[in-house]
Amino acid sequence: MPQPITQLEHARRGTMTPEMEAVAKRESLSEETICKEVAAGRMVIPANTAHLAFGLEPMCIGIAATCKVNANIGNSAVTSDQEGELEKLHTAVHYGADTVMDLSTGKDISDIRQRIIEASPVPIGTVPIYQMLEELGGEIEEMRPQHFLDMVEHQAKQGVDYMTIHCGVMFEHLHLTMERVTGIVSRGGSLIAKWMMMHRKQNPLYDSFDDLCDIMRQYDVTWSLGDGLRPGSLADASDEAQFAELDVLGELTRRGQERGTQVMVEGPGHIPMHEVQMNVERQIEVCDGAPFYVLGPLVTDFAPGYDHMTSCIGAAMAGWAGAAMLCYVTPKEHLGLPEREDVKQGLIAYKIAAHAADIARGRPGARDRDDALSRARFAFDWNEQFRLALDPETAQAYHDKTLPQDTFKSAHFCSMCGPKYCSMKITEDIREMATKGELVELSESKAI
Repeated sequence: MPQPITQLEHARRGTMTPEMEAVAKRESLSEETICKEVAAGRMVIPANTAHLAFGLEPMCIGIAATCKVNANIGNSAVTSDQEGELEKLHTAVHYGADTVMDLSTGKDISDIRQRIIEASPVPIGTVPIYQMLEELGGEIEEMRPQHFLDMVEHQAKQGVDYMTIHCGVMFEHLHLTMERVTGIVSRGGSLIAKWMMMHRKQNPLYDSFDDLCDIMRQYDVTWSLGDGLRPGSLADASDEAQFAELDVLGELTRRGQERGTQVMVEGPGHIPMHEVQMNVERQIEVCDGAPFYVLGPLVTDFAPGYDHMTSCIGAAMAGWAGAAMLCYVTPKEHLGLPEREDVKQGLIAYKIAAHAADIARGRPGARDRDDALSRARFAFDWNEQFRLALDPETAQAYHDKTLPQDTFKSAHFCSMCGPKYCSMKITEDIREMATKGELVELSESKAI
């Protein structure tokens, strides 16, 4: 039997790694629970051995842990630069991103990624086909399986912690997308589909799956099995193409785990509210509980410019139903490359969604901060409210816009109600009267 390399292999032998110990402490779970969940394939710890050397702080993704949030950043062929991407990285981490995906598609991809990995305390994910395509001059038909294998190994050596690879898009399933309103919306999925149509051959990434496992195992890169046929509109949600690919992803989940690699599975992007729970539960069943990583999902298609809102609704529902990680959507979704402020807005929306899901799932301690903030609110302790807020700067800025003086930091009202109409101040008055026996007297007179 080969010596264990990956977190999965160590867990299956009952060996606690330093990363598992760190995760147990971070999640307030026992080490035994972490080891058991990783061994079962229900939890992954994306921690490339090369990234650990740069100061990666281990984290986990799985149903037994808190719901996580990923932020997408990345250069593009049209705009952006290295310093801009590093600024986005720091913004994402500052506002609570648990992982960050570098989706760069323009020039200098390797240099940008290396700087991102070296600067990032959170796991970094990629979609290797983007850089491979860039090196092929944008001509996907020129790809050979070895091109892709070489790119995966290159990125693994750099320290990438998890990779989205579209191994589940099968030639025999492409006809199922022909009547879709939005067709194939996954960039990676559409590229593989085009390659298959031009060569009239099966998905080369599916055919090379075992070879890819061998590379990823060597560096303990976690699979993020891409959903190349995910629906890109409500009209295409939960269709035959989507679920045909999901069945293949279930097969690949088991194959990947058998070869010692950690596996999570990506989920749909546009799903109406009444189908979200079904989609999550179906993935959990088909993929034997492997962590589910969803993009949104968007629950309506009519609000460009506000898709961080339309999607975080679906994200909260998905997290409640059992999704392990939520991929944020920014206000720029479908419209343009996100900038720093877009990253912030996307992260804020999705941290709310993930936290709401944790509360709904009854995770121990999930509501502690909410309750503490509510007590501070009732006590009119404005500074404590700001401190406990998800975004303290914005909360204080809204308060101070109309009542900026320090004296108002202890006032028992805000600018919405003023001193005479604040319901909580009135409640204080009622309670003060109660301590004097006035409510008791009123109750006794009513009884008579």
